[in-house]
Amino acid sequence: MKELIEKIQQAYDTFSAEAALQAEKGVKAAGTRARKASLEVEKLMKEFRKESLTFQQ
Repeated sequence: MKELIEKIQQAYDTFSAEAALQAEKGVKAAGTRARKASLEVEKLMKEFRKESLTFQQ
């Protein structure tokens, strides 16, 4: 579970950095990378929801 959370954090950090580049500097390629990262975050969050239902502490 910790590994998954770390992956989510890394993907979100990538999204955040690329989205900021697009918003602040108008870098079109950064927008493409941000959209790709957002799809990765979405995929990882779906995986998190599945694991959180079966997670036993």
